[in-house]
Amino acid sequence: MAIKYKDYYEILGLKRDASAKEIKNAYRKLARKYHPDVNPDNKEAEEKFKEINEANEVLGDPGKKTKYDQLGPNWQAGTEFRPPPGWEGVDVRMGDFGDFASMGGFSDFFSTLFGQAQGGSFSQRTARRSRKARGADIDAELTILLEDAYNGGKHSVTLQKSEICPDCGGTTIAGKRSCSACNGMGMTVKPRRLDIKIPAGVKDGSRIRLAGQGETGVGGGPAGDLYLNIKLKPHPHFTVLDHDVQVELPLMPWEAIMGTEVEVSTLRGYVKMKIPPGTQSGQRLRLKGLGLSKKGGEKGDQYVKIKIVVPKTVSEQEGDLYGKLAQLYDKKKSGLIFGKTRR
Repeated sequence: MAIKYKDYYEILGLKRDASAKEIKNAYRKLARKYHPDVNPDNKEAEEKFKEINEANEVLGDPGKKTKYDQLGPNWQAGTEFRPPPGWEGVDVRMGDFGDFASMGGFSDFFSTLFGQAQGGSFSQRTARRSRKARGADIDAELTILLEDAYNGGKHSVTLQKSEICPDCGGTTIAGKRSCSACNGMGMTVKPRRLDIKIPAGVKDGSRIRLAGQGETGVGGGPAGDLYLNIKLKPHPHFTVLDHDVQVELPLMPWEAIMGTEVEVSTLRGYVKMKIPPGTQSGQRLRLKGLGLSKKGGEKGDQYVKIKIVVPKTVSEQEGDLYGKLAQLYDKKKSGLIFGKTRR
Protein backbone atom coordinates (compact mmCIF):
# COMPACT_ATOMS: atom_id res chain seq x y z
CA MET A 1 0.00 0.00 0.00
CA ALA A 2 1.32 3.44 -0.92
CA ILE A 3 1.70 5.78 2.01
CA LYS A 4 2.22 9.52 1.83
CA TYR A 5 5.77 10.44 2.78
CA LYS A 6 6.34 12.71 5.79
CA ASP A 7 9.26 15.12 5.69
CA TYR A 8 10.24 15.29 9.36
CA TYR A 9 12.99 17.80 8.63
CA GLU A 10 10.50 20.19 7.07
CA ILE A 11 8.09 19.74 10.01
CA LEU A 12 10.83 20.92 12.39
CA GLY A 13 11.98 23.62 9.97
CA LEU A 14 15.41 22.04 9.45
CA LYS A 15 17.76 21.11 6.64
CA ARG A 16 18.59 17.45 6.16
CA ASP A 17 22.13 17.97 7.44
CA ALA A 18 20.91 19.41 10.76
CA SER A 19 22.93 18.43 13.82
CA ALA A 20 21.50 16.63 16.85
CA LYS A 21 21.64 19.89 18.81
CA GLU A 22 19.75 21.77 16.08
CA ILE A 23 17.09 19.04 16.03
CA LYS A 24 16.73 19.20 19.81
CA ASN A 25 16.47 23.00 19.89
CA ALA A 26 13.96 23.12 17.03
CA TYR A 27 11.79 20.52 18.73
CA ARG A 28 11.76 22.35 22.06
CA LYS A 29 10.93 25.67 20.44
CA LEU A 30 8.01 24.25 18.45
CA ALA A 31 6.76 22.06 21.31
CA ARG A 32 6.48 25.12 23.53
CA LYS A 33 4.66 27.04 20.80
CA TYR A 34 2.06 24.37 20.00
CA HIS A 35 1.68 22.67 23.40
CA PRO A 36 -2.00 22.01 24.33
CA ASP A 37 -1.58 23.88 27.61
CA VAL A 38 -0.67 26.99 25.64
CA ASN A 39 -3.34 26.43 22.98
CA PRO A 40 -6.45 25.09 24.73
CA ASP A 41 -9.30 23.93 22.46
CA ASN A 42 -7.16 24.48 19.35
CA LYS A 43 -7.38 21.35 17.16
CA GLU A 44 -4.97 22.73 14.58
CA ALA A 45 -2.31 23.33 17.23
CA GLU A 46 -2.96 19.86 18.69
CA GLU A 47 -2.36 18.21 15.29
CA LYS A 48 0.77 20.28 14.79
CA PHE A 49 1.97 19.23 18.25
CA LYS A 50 1.52 15.55 17.29
CA GLU A 51 3.49 16.08 14.08
CA ILE A 52 6.31 17.80 15.95
CA ASN A 53 6.59 14.96 18.47
CA GLU A 54 6.51 12.34 15.74
CA ALA A 55 9.29 14.15 13.89
CA ASN A 56 11.37 14.39 17.05
CA GLU A 57 10.80 10.73 17.86
CA VAL A 58 12.42 9.82 14.55
CA LEU A 59 15.11 12.49 14.13
CA GLY A 60 15.99 12.52 17.83
CA ASP A 61 16.71 8.78 17.83
CA PRO A 62 19.97 7.87 16.00
CA GLY A 63 18.67 4.45 14.97
CA LYS A 64 15.37 5.68 13.58
CA LYS A 65 17.05 8.69 11.96
CA THR A 66 19.50 6.42 10.13
CA LYS A 67 16.67 4.27 8.75
CA TYR A 68 14.68 7.35 7.80
CA ASP A 69 17.64 8.97 6.03
CA GLN A 70 18.15 5.75 4.02
CA LEU A 71 14.93 6.39 2.14
CA GLY A 72 17.05 8.21 -0.43
CA PRO A 73 15.27 10.06 -3.26
CA ASN A 74 11.85 9.29 -1.81
CA TRP A 75 12.39 11.99 0.85
CA GLN A 76 10.69 14.62 -1.34
CA ALA A 77 7.57 15.78 0.49
CA GLY A 78 4.28 14.78 -1.07
CA THR A 79 5.52 11.66 -2.86
CA GLU A 80 4.00 8.25 -2.31
CA PHE A 81 6.25 5.95 -0.35
CA ARG A 82 6.43 2.15 -0.38
CA PRO A 83 8.57 0.81 2.45
CA PRO A 84 11.49 -1.48 1.59
CA PRO A 85 11.09 -5.22 2.20
CA GLY A 86 11.52 -6.21 5.82
CA TRP A 87 10.40 -2.85 7.26
CA GLU A 88 6.76 -3.79 7.71
CA GLY A 89 5.58 -4.81 11.13
CA VAL A 90 8.72 -3.85 13.03
CA ASP A 91 7.54 -3.29 16.59
CA VAL A 92 9.04 -0.44 18.58
CA ARG A 93 8.00 0.05 22.21
CA MET A 94 7.75 3.78 22.74
CA GLY A 95 8.02 3.76 26.53
CA ASP A 96 7.84 7.35 27.67
CA PHE A 97 6.43 8.49 24.34
CA GLY A 98 3.26 6.47 24.75
CA ASP A 99 1.44 9.68 25.64
CA PHE A 100 1.49 10.82 22.05
CA ALA A 101 -0.23 7.63 21.02
CA SER A 102 -2.93 8.40 23.54
CA MET A 103 -3.42 11.75 21.82
CA GLY A 104 -4.34 10.02 18.60
CA GLY A 105 -1.25 7.94 17.70
CA PHE A 106 1.54 8.45 15.17
CA SER A 107 0.88 8.55 11.45
CA ASP A 108 0.54 5.53 9.16
CA PHE A 109 3.90 6.52 7.68
CA PHE A 110 5.58 6.19 11.08
CA SER A 111 3.73 2.97 11.96
CA THR A 112 4.70 1.38 8.65
CA LEU A 113 8.38 2.18 9.16
CA PHE A 114 8.76 1.62 12.88
CA GLY A 115 5.68 -0.22 14.12
CA GLN A 116 2.71 0.89 16.25
CA ALA A 117 3.58 2.87 19.36
CA GLN A 118 2.62 1.15 22.58
CA GLY A 119 1.77 3.41 25.48
CA GLY A 120 2.54 2.79 29.09
CA SER A 121 1.86 4.30 32.46
CA PHE A 122 3.28 7.62 31.28
CA SER A 123 0.44 7.75 28.75
CA GLN A 124 -2.06 7.57 31.58
CA ARG A 125 -0.29 10.35 33.44
CA THR A 126 -0.28 12.61 30.39
CA ALA A 127 -3.92 11.87 29.66
CA ARG A 128 -4.77 12.96 33.16
CA ARG A 129 -2.57 16.04 32.82
CA SER A 130 -4.18 17.03 29.53
CA ARG A 131 -7.60 17.43 31.17
CA LYS A 132 -8.47 21.01 31.94
CA ALA A 133 -8.07 21.94 35.57
CA ARG A 134 -7.95 25.27 37.36
CA GLY A 135 -4.61 26.17 38.88
CA ALA A 136 -4.24 26.19 42.65
CA ASP A 137 -4.67 29.38 44.64
CA ILE A 138 -1.61 30.85 46.35
CA ASP A 139 -1.69 32.33 49.85
CA ALA A 140 1.10 34.70 50.81
CA GLU A 141 1.74 37.10 53.68
CA LEU A 142 2.72 40.70 53.05
CA THR A 143 4.00 42.88 55.89
CA ILE A 144 3.57 46.62 55.36
CA LEU A 145 4.14 49.80 57.34
CA LEU A 146 1.24 51.62 58.97
CA GLU A 147 2.02 54.62 56.77
CA ASP A 148 1.46 52.42 53.69
CA ALA A 149 -1.89 51.28 55.07
CA TYR A 150 -2.85 54.93 55.55
CA ASN A 151 -1.65 56.28 52.19
CA GLY A 152 -1.81 53.17 50.00
CA GLY A 153 1.01 52.51 47.55
CA LYS A 154 2.92 49.92 45.57
CA HIS A 155 4.79 46.92 46.90
CA SER A 156 6.93 44.31 45.17
CA VAL A 157 6.66 40.68 46.22
CA THR A 158 8.60 37.66 44.99
CA LEU A 159 6.71 34.37 44.81
CA GLN A 160 7.55 30.85 43.71
CA LYS A 161 5.29 29.92 40.80
CA SER A 162 5.00 26.88 38.52
CA GLU A 163 5.57 27.41 34.80
CA ILE A 164 5.69 25.20 31.72
CA CYS A 165 9.17 23.69 31.59
CA PRO A 166 11.27 25.62 29.04
CA ASP A 167 13.41 22.56 28.30
CA CYS A 168 10.65 20.14 27.30
CA GLY A 169 7.86 22.60 26.55
CA GLY A 170 5.62 20.84 29.04
CA THR A 171 5.87 17.51 27.21
CA THR A 172 7.80 15.99 30.17
CA ILE A 173 10.23 14.43 27.65
CA ALA A 174 13.64 15.62 26.47
CA GLY A 175 14.96 13.46 23.66
CA LYS A 176 13.93 9.93 24.55
CA ARG A 177 14.15 10.35 28.29
CA SER A 178 12.13 11.97 31.00
CA CYS A 179 13.09 15.64 31.17
CA SER A 180 15.71 16.17 33.88
CA ALA A 181 15.03 19.90 34.14
CA CYS A 182 11.52 19.32 35.51
CA ASN A 183 11.96 15.71 36.70
CA GLY A 184 9.38 14.59 34.17
CA MET A 185 6.67 16.86 35.59
CA GLY A 186 6.40 19.22 32.61
CA MET A 187 6.48 22.17 35.03
CA THR A 188 9.25 24.04 36.79
CA VAL A 189 9.13 26.36 39.80
CA LYS A 190 10.70 29.77 39.37
CA PRO A 191 10.69 32.99 41.37
CA ARG A 192 8.34 35.63 40.00
CA ARG A 193 8.22 39.29 41.00
CA LEU A 194 4.90 41.10 41.18
CA ASP A 195 4.27 44.81 41.65
CA ILE A 196 1.14 45.10 43.79
CA LYS A 197 -1.00 48.15 44.49
CA ILE A 198 -2.00 48.34 48.14
CA PRO A 199 -5.28 50.22 48.64
CA ALA A 200 -5.45 52.86 51.37
CA GLY A 201 -7.24 51.63 54.49
CA VAL A 202 -6.08 48.01 54.59
CA LYS A 203 -5.92 46.63 58.11
CA ASP A 204 -4.03 43.90 59.86
CA GLY A 205 -5.68 40.70 58.61
CA SER A 206 -7.05 42.22 55.40
CA ARG A 207 -7.01 39.84 52.43
CA ILE A 208 -6.29 41.11 48.92
CA ARG A 209 -7.27 38.91 45.95
CA LEU A 210 -5.35 39.10 42.68
CA ALA A 211 -7.31 37.14 40.10
CA GLY A 212 -5.34 34.87 37.78
CA GLN A 213 -2.04 35.34 39.62
CA GLY A 214 -2.04 31.91 41.25
CA GLU A 215 -0.65 28.64 39.90
CA THR A 216 -0.81 27.95 36.16
CA GLY A 217 -3.84 25.92 35.05
CA VAL A 218 -3.49 22.37 33.73
CA GLY A 219 -4.48 21.40 30.20
CA GLY A 220 -5.30 24.97 29.29
CA GLY A 221 -7.41 25.52 32.39
CA PRO A 222 -7.54 28.95 34.07
CA ALA A 223 -4.88 30.04 36.53
CA GLY A 224 -5.70 30.18 40.22
CA ASP A 225 -5.80 33.36 42.29
CA LEU A 226 -3.25 34.96 44.58
CA TYR A 227 -4.41 35.95 48.06
CA LEU A 228 -2.25 38.38 50.02
CA ASN A 229 -2.79 38.35 53.78
CA ILE A 230 -1.84 41.79 55.08
CA LYS A 231 0.15 42.13 58.28
CA LEU A 232 0.90 45.56 59.75
CA LYS A 233 4.37 46.05 61.14
CA PRO A 234 4.17 47.30 64.75
CA HIS A 235 4.62 51.07 64.88
CA PRO A 236 6.86 52.69 67.52
CA HIS A 237 4.30 55.43 68.30
CA PHE A 238 0.85 54.58 66.92
CA THR A 239 -1.62 51.93 68.00
CA VAL A 240 -4.28 50.77 65.53
CA LEU A 241 -7.87 50.44 66.80
CA ASP A 242 -9.87 49.14 63.83
CA HIS A 243 -9.96 52.17 61.49
CA ASP A 244 -8.87 54.54 64.27
CA VAL A 245 -5.32 55.18 65.42
CA GLN A 246 -4.05 56.33 68.78
CA VAL A 247 -0.90 58.10 69.92
CA GLU A 248 0.24 58.96 73.43
CA LEU A 249 1.03 62.60 74.27
CA PRO A 250 3.11 63.43 77.37
CA LEU A 251 2.19 66.69 79.16
CA MET A 252 3.77 68.47 82.08
CA PRO A 253 1.42 69.08 85.04
CA TRP A 254 1.11 72.82 84.42
CA GLU A 255 0.27 72.19 80.73
CA ALA A 256 -2.57 69.91 81.74
CA ILE A 257 -3.78 72.37 84.39
CA MET A 258 -3.50 75.59 82.42
CA GLY A 259 -4.14 74.21 78.95
CA THR A 260 -1.78 74.71 76.02
CA GLU A 261 -1.31 74.28 72.28
CA VAL A 262 0.96 71.49 71.05
CA GLU A 263 2.04 69.85 67.79
CA VAL A 264 0.83 66.27 67.54
CA SER A 265 2.29 63.62 65.24
CA THR A 266 -0.23 62.13 62.78
CA LEU A 267 0.09 59.76 59.83
CA ARG A 268 0.05 62.73 57.48
CA GLY A 269 2.47 64.90 59.46
CA TYR A 270 2.32 67.22 62.47
CA VAL A 271 -0.86 69.15 63.28
CA LYS A 272 -1.55 71.75 65.97
CA MET A 273 -3.91 70.76 68.75
CA LYS A 274 -5.35 72.72 71.67
CA ILE A 275 -5.19 71.06 75.08
CA PRO A 276 -8.07 72.35 77.23
CA PRO A 277 -7.41 73.45 80.85
CA GLY A 278 -7.91 70.71 83.43
CA THR A 279 -7.02 67.85 81.08
CA GLN A 280 -6.62 64.58 82.99
CA SER A 281 -4.04 61.82 82.56
CA GLY A 282 -5.54 58.99 80.50
CA GLN A 283 -8.04 61.32 78.84
CA ARG A 284 -8.42 60.87 75.08
CA LEU A 285 -8.79 63.81 72.72
CA ARG A 286 -10.02 63.25 69.17
CA LEU A 287 -8.64 64.47 65.86
CA LYS A 288 -11.48 63.77 63.46
CA GLY A 289 -10.78 62.12 60.11
CA LEU A 290 -7.09 61.41 60.67
CA GLY A 291 -7.45 57.62 60.96
CA LEU A 292 -7.43 54.90 58.30
CA SER A 293 -9.74 54.94 55.29
CA LYS A 294 -13.08 53.12 55.46
CA LYS A 295 -15.31 51.82 52.71
CA GLY A 296 -17.16 54.62 51.00
CA GLY A 297 -14.30 57.06 51.33
CA GLU A 298 -14.79 57.96 55.00
CA LYS A 299 -11.88 57.93 57.42
CA GLY A 300 -11.48 56.87 60.99
CA ASP A 301 -10.21 59.21 63.70
CA GLN A 302 -6.97 59.71 65.57
CA TYR A 303 -7.11 59.70 69.34
CA VAL A 304 -4.52 61.45 71.48
CA LYS A 305 -4.14 59.80 74.87
CA ILE A 306 -2.83 62.17 77.53
CA LYS A 307 -0.06 61.10 79.86
CA ILE A 308 0.86 63.62 82.57
CA VAL A 309 4.55 63.42 83.33
CA VAL A 310 5.67 64.34 86.86
CA PRO A 311 9.27 65.58 87.22
CA LYS A 312 11.48 63.13 89.10
CA THR A 313 13.60 65.92 90.59
CA VAL A 314 12.93 69.62 91.16
CA SER A 315 15.09 72.60 92.04
CA GLU A 316 14.76 74.44 95.36
CA GLN A 317 12.80 77.23 93.69
CA GLU A 318 10.49 74.74 91.99
CA GLY A 319 10.01 72.95 95.28
CA ASP A 320 8.97 76.19 96.97
CA LEU A 321 6.45 76.89 94.21
CA TYR A 322 5.01 73.37 94.41
CA GLY A 323 4.75 73.82 98.19
CA LYS A 324 2.75 77.00 97.78
CA LEU A 325 0.48 75.24 95.25
CA ALA A 326 -0.01 72.43 97.76
CA GLN A 327 -1.07 74.87 100.45
CA LEU A 328 -3.57 76.50 98.10
CA TYR A 329 -4.86 73.09 97.07
CA ASP A 330 -5.22 71.99 100.69
CA LYS A 331 -7.52 74.89 101.40
CA LYS A 332 -9.71 74.10 98.38
CA LYS A 333 -9.81 70.30 98.66
CA SER A 334 -9.68 69.71 102.44
CA GLY A 335 -6.30 68.04 102.42
CA LEU A 336 -6.59 65.90 99.26
CA ILE A 337 -3.58 66.27 97.02
CA PHE A 338 -3.59 64.19 93.83
CA GLY A 339 -5.70 61.48 95.47
CA LYS A 340 -3.61 61.18 98.63
CA THR A 341 -4.65 62.46 102.08
CA ARG A 342 -2.20 64.73 103.82
CA ARG A 343 -1.53 63.78 107.42
